[in-house]
Amino acid sequence: MRRAGVRPAVHSFTYLLKACGDRSDLRRGREIHSQLIASGFGSNVFAMTAVVNMYAKCRRIEEARRMFDRMPERDLVAWNAIVAGNAMILGYAQNDRVEDALRLFNKMQRETVMPDSFTMVSVIPVLADISVLKQAKWIHGFAIRLCLDKNIFVMTALVDLYAKCGSVRVARRLFDAMEERHVTTWNAMIDGYGTNGFGKSAIDLFEQMKRSSVKPNDITFLSVLSACGHSGLVQEGKKYFAGMKEDYGLEPNMDHYGCMVDLLGRAGRLHEAWDFIQKMPISPGISVYGAMLGACKIHKNVKLGEEAAQRLFELEPDEGGYHVLLANIYAAASMWEDVARVRTMMEKKGLQKTPGYSSIDLKNEMHTFYSGSTDHPQSQKIYTRLARLIDEIKAVGYVPDGDSLHDVEEDVKEQLLGTHSEKLAIAFGLINTTPGTSLQIRKNLRVCNDCHEATKFISQVTGREIIVRDMQRFHHFKNGQCSCGDYW
Repeated sequence: MRRAGVRPAVHSFTYLLKACGDRSDLRRGREIHSQLIASGFGSNVFAMTAVVNMYAKCRRIEEARRMFDRMPERDLVAWNAIVAGNAMILGYAQNDRVEDALRLFNKMQRETVMPDSFTMVSVIPVLADISVLKQAKWIHGFAIRLCLDKNIFVMTALVDLYAKCGSVRVARRLFDAMEERHVTTWNAMIDGYGTNGFGKSAIDLFEQMKRSSVKPNDITFLSVLSACGHSGLVQEGKKYFAGMKEDYGLEPNMDHYGCMVDLLGRAGRLHEAWDFIQKMPISPGISVYGAMLGACKIHKNVKLGEEAAQRLFELEPDEGGYHVLLANIYAAASMWEDVARVRTMMEKKGLQKTPGYSSIDLKNEMHTFYSGSTDHPQSQKIYTRLARLIDEIKAVGYVPDGDSLHDVEEDVKEQLLGTHSEKLAIAFGLINTTPGTSLQIRKNLRVCNDCHEATKFISQVTGREIIVRDMQRFHHFKNGQCSCGDYW
């Protein structure tokens, strides 16, 4: 076109920028951006919206935001591009973008730009990531005021949001009220049941889906297999895995194989899981060996744990978490020389364990606690309340579980366990809420055995419902019991 001497119009650049964004071709995207400016379209709202979208899709959100802020006028499409861009970054585990996306959403409203369904579907998953029920109710009410409560995509996002806030009953009510359901709607509800520990309900809904006119896809089966794994439904999981190809012609991918290894491994069928890996028609990946290593940690199998860890070290040598898991397996078997060897290996490679933290939302402010941290303004009150709480639960049968701590004196073990981040978050919640109020905690790692046991007793002595979302699932603690049935 250029060689023919034809001067590009503004739409020429928007199409080119979209192509660069779709291909994540940042180098060419920047070239097109420069040519757009040189052609005099630097103030055109359509062209600059395409520029913003291109940078966002290329994961250059700071550049996208700079271009966005320079726009003399911004329409709904431009707002959607930048809001979606911030939300998209969540997929790359940059959690600091959550607040950025929400701030932009609020700013958008202040500038009297009315959000549409695309905006809502971009923002709702951001709220799902932080699992705050109050925020879920707020955005749900906002969708109703925008008359988007009949939009299938918005309502599907809300079903997923409520499930990820631990409110499965509300999610199901929304699901049942929908006049039309997409396959992603069914998937969201099935996955919601699974991650909240209601495996039987997930299976029942899947069977209902099979009787409907909606055909399951690969994500559906991933959700069903995960639900079976969380609830120990081994035979059901094996049946559905086989049915993927036999009944629906769907080829299992790496994530499905990882779910099957997790399902078998959690159930203690480690040798069956390892045999399953050896017979995979595709080369096992990180998710498969990661599930195997996690199962070996739970069931303290050194030999298979070493095999899985070695494969993971080859596939992802810079991930410290696998080294920590292997060291814990050795420590549980009192193999101290091997523990020291793994720790030395980590030091040489400069690898570190991901620090555990727990968060709780109070009055629209997120409070985050690390194990043993004392930097919170209410630290003294928190530790005083926690000490009294530990005495209360010990009186009704709680015994600290120090198996996760090795090579440490017993009194030190108890002190370390007593200041884990989720216990600090719970104590903070008890201090700052009225009796009977449920507490909702977000944990970035798997809940440890001691905190799980302690939280059951805390729910008993305080009469509180405590909902903990860890990296894998939800735990609903109430009256001294957990919804997971101690299977996680």
